[in-house]
Parts: sequence; structure tokens; C-alpha cells
Amino acid sequence: MNPADAVPPRLHLANTPTPLQPRRRLSQKVGVEIYFKRDDFTGSELSGNKIRKLEFLMADARDKGADTVLTCGGAQSNHCRATALAAAKAGLASLLLLRTQDPDHPPAVDGNILLDALAGSKIVWITPDQYRKRDGCFRREAQGLKAAGRVPYIIPEGGSTALGAWGYVIGMLELVEDLKRLDGGSVRPTTVICAAGSGGTTAGLALGARLSGAHLRVVGINVCDDRDYFVTIIDGICREFHRTWPMQLPAGVPDYHIVDGYVGRGYALSRPEELAAIRDLVRLEGVVLDPVYTGKAYFGMLTELAKDRQRFGERIVFIHTGGLFGLFPIAAQFAELV
Repeated sequence: MNPADAVPPRLHLANTPTPLQPRRRLSQKVGVEIYFKRDDFTGSELSGNKIRKLEFLMADARDKGADTVLTCGGAQSNHCRATALAAAKAGLASLLLLRTQDPDHPPAVDGNILLDALAGSKIVWITPDQYRKRDGCFRREAQGLKAAGRVPYIIPEGGSTALGAWGYVIGMLELVEDLKRLDGGSVRPTTVICAAGSGGTTAGLALGARLSGAHLRVVGINVCDDRDYFVTIIDGICREFHRTWPMQLPAGVPDYHIVDGYVGRGYALSRPEELAAIRDLVRLEGVVLDPVYTGKAYFGMLTELAKDRQRFGERIVFIHTGGLFGLFPIAAQFAELV
């Protein structure tokens, strides 16, 4: 089946296709062929994986007559920053529920928070406990907007919905074409690794891999919560995707794997060894990762390869999901490393 026959409406906001680049020195160092899919190139402001999902979600918001999008995340959320900027590009307002320990004394206006503010987003600071009950916060803010004559549209954490998953169904099909050009037709067995922060990217990659029919293994390295949490989220997204767009795919959840154990100190909290891995990659390959998502996932990948070079097979594609702006608020933590 041609997937183009089922693709929902989308706004073309991202600079795609993104390049697939060999990391030759890194490959030589670890003894495995490694490529980076540079989804940090999707746009200088929108940079990262979130915009692939937002192309579909923003189109849905406009189709439903919304004038304001609401979403949520941590204080330095890449998703919230991308949503704020995508909303501006689409002519919509945005409201962000951002998590912090003390809403009365929010973090400094830097990194992604600065970009949120420049985009004109209304920021509502909430505590971690309120964030766990964020559906109620969304309802409250949406009701306030409706009372003011506005039309709200809620985008869940990370844009990780069945509709948002289309971003990485298309992204995986794009990657398959990259690999076909590399391999001269049929695709060699390849493991595709990404950071798992809300589950939507991993779900989309797994669905796209099944749709492509290529010999691809999808691995998510979780940067928060645990494996059971992500299995529940990803399986749910995949099942909803199949209910909405059967697409003649085999029934059931597609294959994927979650590698747990690399959350470290917690979500958006870095360990020196993770930051050192980011530094070393910059010096080896001139590629910069972020501390929240790609840095943790990359550190996890390297650690697994150090234990077993064949852990992910002979070829790896690491999805660089962006997030550069998250480095700047923690610059002081790099002081002893650089």
C-alpha cells in the first residue's frame, strides 16, 4: 500500500528530508558502523524531532478552527519551544504549562524559556505534583480561553499521540530511502536508536519500520521513567494508530525495544559522565548533543556497546533529535570538563 494514500493533512514546517551522515571516527573507535540521522537540522529555531509531529498536529488544530494551542513539558522543554515557534509560524497563539519546583520563583529566562517568551507564549508555571494531574490544568486553562472567546487545541506531552506519530512514520520511510541509496537497493540489517522521552518518536519509528518492510530494529533509550511506563505509552499509541489508520498493516503492536537504566539522576538532570560523552563527541566529530535527550541516549548506547560490541548489530543509525538550546542553562556544569 502507498502510505501517501492515508497520510493526514500536514503543515510543511520542517526542513526535510534531513541528512544521514556517517560518523567514521566514532565508528572506528567503538568498532561498529554508526550513522547519525540529523533531525537537529529540521530548522534553526524549530530544531529537533518534535516539529515532525507538530506538522500534523498544527494542521489538525487549524482544521478544527483553533486559535490557541496548549501543551506542556519541563522548564527547558524542547517540545514546548518547538510548539511555541510552530504556532507562531501557523498564525496561532500558544500557552505552555511548564513544570518547576517553585512556580513563584521560576527559572531564569534563558535557553528554551527565552525562545518561548520571544514567540509570545503565555507561560503557566506548575509544580511537579500539578504536572502529574496536568489534564485538570489543561481543562482549567482551556475553559478560561473559551470564556474569553478563544478556541483552544490541546497537544499532549511531546506531541505523542497517534496523529503525532505520523511524523516519524514518514521520518522512518525517509530514512529507508536514505539507506537504500547507501546500500544500492535493499536495506542491510540496521538498528535505529533514539531517545525516548514521551514515546511518540519511538512509536512512529516502529510503525514506519513495519510499513517499510525493511530489516530494521527500533530501540528507544528512555531518559525518564522506566521501561514499563514506555511500553504502556508506545503500545497505546500504536494501537490507536492502527484503529484510526488500519493501512493494511499486520494487527498488533510492531516490534521495538526499550533499553532502560540510563535515566541517571533523573529527567533533565545530568551526570558528569554524560556531559563528558557530549564533550568527547564534539571533539571527535564536531557534533553537539543536548543533555536531556540525545546526550543520555548516546551515553547509554556507548555504555551498551562497551559491554557488547554486537549489542545492536553491525550498523546503527542514531536519531539526533536536536535540543541544542538545553545546553546553555547548564553551562556551569561543563566548567570542569572543558
